[in-house]
Amino acid sequence: MKQIDLTTYRCPYPLVQVKLHLKQLQPGEILQVLLSDPGSFKDVPAWAKKSGFLVTVLQQDNAIMAINIEK
Repeated sequence: MKQIDLTTYRCPYPLVQVKLHLKQLQPGEILQVLLSDPGSFKDVPAWAKKSGFLVTVLQQDNAIMAINIEK
């Protein structure tokens, strides 16, 4: 599993980074993503699901979202 902390960035940078990191993973591998931008809370999981990846929300509150994206 690879983890990226994008909590210091605002949209659209987190989505761009998620796309780049997922390209490097093999099928079945998991990317764990930490987000803090409210726009990214919606955009990143929605894009991943639409693109056919399995998305699991591990934690979500007003400050942080942690998700796993399986390629």
